[in-house]
Amino acid sequence: MPKTMTLRLSDELAADLEAMARVDDVPVSEAIRVAIDERVKARRDDKQFQARLRRLMAESQRALERLAQ
Repeated sequence: MPKTMTLRLSDELAADLEAMARVDDVPVSEAIRVAIDERVKARRDDKQFQARLRRLMAESQRALERLAQ
């Protein structure tokens, strides 16, 4: 199910985004979805990010296990 989110942008960034969407002939919302999708894919391939993610997951797992006792 789609999730609606609110996004605050500076006037300059909003104008850039709107201009790019017009050039690409897509709605601004689609330009945002594509940018987010590209960022997520890049993070999946980022070794440093993945290492931090695994460390955080391990820390969270330990905290959850303590709470379950």
